Amino acid sequence: MNLISTFLETARRRADVVAVVAGDGQNSTYKDLAEKSGRLANYWRSKGIENGDRVLLAMPVGIDLYASIAALWRLGATIVFPEPALGLQGLKHAVSMTRPKAVLTSGWYAVLPFIIPALWEIPLRLHVSSSTEDFDILQEVSPDHPALISFTSGSTGLPKGIVRSHGFLAAQNACVAEMLVSENENEIDLVAFPVFVIANLGLGITSVLPNWKLTRHDQADPSAIVDWIKEQNITRALLPPSICDILSKRSYAIQLKAVFTGGGPIFPDLMKRLQDVMPHTQFMAVYGSTEAEPIAHQLIEHISPADWNSMETGSGLLAGKPVTQTKTRIIDDEIVVTGEHVNKSYLDGYGDDENKILIEDEIWHRTGDAGRFDSEGRLWLRGRWSAKAGELFPFEIEVAARSWNGVDAVALIPNTFPPKLAIEGTEPSNLKWQTQANGIGDIEIFKIKKIPLDKRHRSKIDYAKLIMMTKGK
Repeated sequence: MNLISTFLETARRRADVVAVVAGDGQNSTYKDLAEKSGRLANYWRSKGIENGDRVLLAMPVGIDLYASIAALWRLGATIVFPEPALGLQGLKHAVSMTRPKAVLTSGWYAVLPFIIPALWEIPLRLHVSSSTEDFDILQEVSPDHPALISFTSGSTGLPKGIVRSHGFLAAQNACVAEMLVSENENEIDLVAFPVFVIANLGLGITSVLPNWKLTRHDQADPSAIVDWIKEQNITRALLPPSICDILSKRSYAIQLKAVFTGGGPIFPDLMKRLQDVMPHTQFMAVYGSTEAEPIAHQLIEHISPADWNSMETGSGLLAGKPVTQTKTRIIDDEIVVTGEHVNKSYLDGYGDDENKILIEDEIWHRTGDAGRFDSEGRLWLRGRWSAKAGELFPFEIEVAARSWNGVDAVALIPNTFPPKLAIEGTEPSNLKWQTQANGIGDIEIFKIKKIPLDKRHRSKIDYAKLIMMTKGK
């Protein structure tokens, strides 16, 4: 059964359950969402959308977005998602890479086809308009039929296109479903990651969308988030580390059963703060990448005192055991993975030579992350392989340094020798940080006003910008 068939079957079974709650409070039941997707499919078919057509989506994250996804999959169309964090440049890049037949816009994005030259040559312009005709249309597609094309963040070069087939997404959803499994079918999840909303739509779980700007997680209002959780009776949350960080810095009466966080490293200091402010909540740190999500996960409550000490003394960051659906190896200190939900090739092969390798007739993905396994088969992250300085990988010093008094943020400056560590914060006494760094290795401390972060989740270090900021100093 493919993704859209699973959703339609779930919609029949959970018809009156709320499927999606938008950030403005509007909601849609499973029945309403399924029916709307059918009417949209009929209308867009009348406009010329056929099986295999590529349709670029530029829409706010909301109910119309998910109804549109379902509608296009009913027609067998392939959805193209530009990388939001890259703005107009990401949109132009997506158009040039995919050459879509149609562009679908709504909200303020509806003006884009009129003002962006790159969109002028796209043959069809679609809007969220629907038909009143029979809405039971469903195009049969094979598991290898492309469902959507998204893009990497471009933090290590031009954004690469990732084609996900219906079979790929079904495998990914099965992996996510295993991670999110609950005895209560009536969970209400606050979901900041679109892929998890798609998984929830197949499970019959209610997804509440964020009431903050998804492109600037770091500017979210913590009080508004807490009010949103209470107002919507949310039981679980799937959040980037930047939002968890905001919530961890104040004491709120947040009653959540579980929080799943990923999209960036979840450091020990953040883990401990979360446990302090929400002692009755279960926290799971999820490790993965755009090409392979999830790879491993770790329940924070299962981290032992010895593990905490190892992380704070230079052993890296504990990611937990790899999920059973993923094969994981360490080759030349780098984490490589394969599995049904691991991307095997980029769009048009761009980036394959650098990021894909063949092992025993299987294609494996190079994550670009350094790592190691411990005696229990758990994965430890050592940081970006390319951000190594001397013989030191980033997390072997960054994770430890975050536990030092006065440190707000920290980053190993790549390709420095001896290794230089940039620290943002207030040093409690002169040379205190240098003394602590000397306990780990030959490392020089470099004080910096602000550590630059990625645009997507504001959770990862922007190493290219960091190098420019510290060049010649």
